[in-house]
Parts: sequence; C-alpha cells; structure tokens
Amino acid sequence: MNEFGIFQENGLSQTRRQLFGRAALGLGTASLAQLMGPSLQAATTSEGMHHKATAKRVIYLFMSGGPSQHDMWDYKPKMQGMFGKDLPEYVRDGQRITGMTSRQKTLPVCPSKYKFTRQENNQDGVWVSELLPHTAKVVKDLCVVHTTFTEAINHDPAITYIQTGSQIPGRPSMGSWLSYGLGNVNENLPGYVVMHAKSSHAEQSLFGRLWGSGFMPSEYQGVLLRSQGDPVLYLGNPKGVSRSDRRNQLDALSALNYEQHQRLGDPEILSRIKQHEMAYRMQTSVPELMDLSSESDETFKLYGEEARQAGTFSACCLNARRLIERGVRNVQIFHRGWDAHGNLPREHESQCKDIDQACAALIIDLKRKGMLEDTLVVWGGEFGRTAYCQGGLKKENYGRDHHPRCFTTWMAGGGVKPGITYGRTDDFGYNIADADGNPLKPDKEKHTPGTMHIHDLNATILHLLGIDHKKLTYRYQGRDFRLTDIHGHVIKELLA
Repeated sequence: MNEFGIFQENGLSQTRRQLFGRAALGLGTASLAQLMGPSLQAATTSEGMHHKATAKRVIYLFMSGGPSQHDMWDYKPKMQGMFGKDLPEYVRDGQRITGMTSRQKTLPVCPSKYKFTRQENNQDGVWVSELLPHTAKVVKDLCVVHTTFTEAINHDPAITYIQTGSQIPGRPSMGSWLSYGLGNVNENLPGYVVMHAKSSHAEQSLFGRLWGSGFMPSEYQGVLLRSQGDPVLYLGNPKGVSRSDRRNQLDALSALNYEQHQRLGDPEILSRIKQHEMAYRMQTSVPELMDLSSESDETFKLYGEEARQAGTFSACCLNARRLIERGVRNVQIFHRGWDAHGNLPREHESQCKDIDQACAALIIDLKRKGMLEDTLVVWGGEFGRTAYCQGGLKKENYGRDHHPRCFTTWMAGGGVKPGITYGRTDDFGYNIADADGNPLKPDKEKHTPGTMHIHDLNATILHLLGIDHKKLTYRYQGRDFRLTDIHGHVIKELLA
C-alpha cells in the first residue's frame, strides 16, 4: 500500500465497522484525511511519488477497434510476392484465432497496398506508410514499439484489459489510478478528462467503465467532455436558478452530506461533496476552455481547419493541449472505427485522414511550447490486425481480423527516447521475433527483451510519471490491488 492508501484504508475500515455497531471514534480522522487527500498528494508528488518523474502529465490517443500495423507502421516487403498464398502453418503454430476467421478454409496472406517510406531518425530509420504523411515528419520525436502484445482477442475484454489491467470489468481505469496517486493541481478542472472524437466509422460503443473509478471513490473517475450541447452533462443551472442560488443550494446540501458522513462514515459521501464543488467551479472554467477564439490562425493551420469543428479529432487534440496547460494531468482521446474486417483500405484511409495531421500537430505544438519534454503522449489501440485476409480475397479492398500477438504503439516526450524503434516481428508481422527473425514466445510472467506486454506498457507509463507500479495500491475487500495486477515490467530500454 502507498503512503496515501493508509488514509483511504482508514476510511474504508471505519465503514466496515458500522456493520458490527456504530463506532464512536476515528471518523473525524478519516474525514480529515479524505478532505486533505488531494492537496497532500499534489504536494507530495510534485517531484514524483516514488522517484523523480520525467513526465508531469499524459495525453493518451486511443484508437479503438484495432488499427492495422501492417498498413501503417510494420513494413513487410517479403509479403508482397505472396498475395493469396496460405499463411505457412509454422507461422501460426496453432495460435488462437477468432470465431470469424475459424470459418475460413484458408488464411491467405495479404500484403499492404500502401507504399512505405523510411524516415530517418536517431537510430536506423522508421518505416511509415503513405497513410500517415504528417506523422512521418515527426518520427524523430517518436519511440515506436512494434511488439506490444496482449492475450485478449475480442474488443470488449481487450479494451477493458489495456485500460484497467483486467479483462473483467470492475477495476479502476489507468486514469483513475493516476488521479488517486498524483492528485489534482487545478481546483477548477478535474485531474482526468476524457473526449470522444468524431469518426465516420464509429461502430462500437465505449463504456464508462473505461474511464471509471471501479471500486475507488468516484472522485477519481474521468470526466467526459462532450462536443455537442453542454460540454459536461448537468453542469449548467436549471432555468430560473442563478449562480448565487446554486451556491446556497450547494452549501445546504454539503451541510446535510457532512451530517450523513458523521453518522455513517461512508467515504463516498465526501467524494460526492467534492464533485458538487468541482462542478460549481467548472461552470466558469469549462466554457473558457472550450472557447478557441484566442487560438491563432497559425495554430489552426498546424492542426488543420477541422480543429475549428467541435468534436473532431483535431479539435480534441487542441483541447488536450489547452487542458494540460491549465494543469490537468491526464487527458484521453478515444477515436473509434478501426475495426476493419472487410473494407480496410476505404475505412483506414478515412480514419488516418482524421488523426494524422492532428497527431503530428500535437507533438509540434507541445514541442514549440516547451511542454513535450515533460508531457508523455501515447498512441495505440487494444490490439492489431492479421497478416491474412478476411472478408474476401481482394488486392484493393481487403479486410483483416483481430491480432493480439504483436501490434504497434508509439510514445513521445515525457522521458522516452526519441527517434527509436523497439522490438521486431517476423516476415509476416505475425509473431514477435528475435534479432535473427526467429519467432519468440513472449511471456507476461517473465519479461522477454524486445517485447512489451500491455502490463509493461502501463508499468512504463507509471514509471515515467514518478510512480512505482508495484507500490501504487488500493485496498479493497482485504486485498491490495494495483493497475498491473501481479505483472508488469518497466521497459528501461525506452527511457531517455
């Protein structure tokens, strides 16, 4: 348990004792700890919670659905002459496939139709597809990992896994862990903000548990910033209610809630009081945040004119920069529509057009403002796509199934090495391979050099923010839980 967990456990233990009889002592201490927790955490973690942090904040660009590493990042020229041929049996080696693919009689090799160009960087160069012309220009600032892997092969468990550390719903999200561990430095904005970018192919739903606080108090959950209507639901006052009326209502409600807390000792009551107060302050801070009129024409040229349209990925990235400028520690942008089973080229071309310029602009913008060095930017999805074709064998209009065995993630800033690639895959982009191209069998239990399990990714993100993933714990039902469960390794080769 970390140093702040002691206070949290005290509050929870008082609640349990109510089941066996009202305790007369100890609730005042628990209440004080709950009220002081965020300020205590913010003060203690200014230089990192367990060690010196290289990142003060994180922006996570999440491509929901599984972007194709084959068509964007992982160049495999040997596949070009093998279109339609069966994937060699030794490559698959009996590995699990989805129920959709299991109905196919063959697994035909499907090389990418897109041209790749090798972009020079500080190491050996990074191959980038023509789908990403803007991102290609900033690869010298990126740390590109080709060997991220996971056990989950279907969307819901996979996205739940990478966001919460468990395939089973109910755990706190990574953003909630960061809010719990690092606290908040702006009393007028939440420490964890989530945005959903518009997409032409947003087939799959995103559930609140992906940014929820699970079994932690609700004050640590992400706040969803909407692009239509009120930016945050129920933030505005009802008609006929003035701001001073609202203030009086909150004061009366807080008094009642404090009385209830003194009687029951439930820490969630204090969380609700904090949320009401935050909502009141956000009534003025959020409209100012969403007003982009102060941004220069140069900025809109950098991000693209789409940034003027609320809810676009470009607008979300620009707002992410504005949020972290105002002290928000954790911003996550979800962009749906990457699940291309039957019409990948048409869909990925649209998807990449949505995100390419904005991703590059965010890196450039942070860099020119001197914020990239202590802001960690992460890009990736819940898994990748297969080397074989799905949905009909067509050179121009192919599809790919889910592939958790190896996929591409990139990071930038915040203390990661710029301009490098980490890990390699075999000639089919199907398995993680060693330096000689021989397939490896990565194991999350024991780290294999050149690989990065999603627990390793989360452990490394926490490390860059000054947190030891093994020490950041929360006690629940008699057990100390953590984001990486009982796994995870910091990938030191990625650290600057």
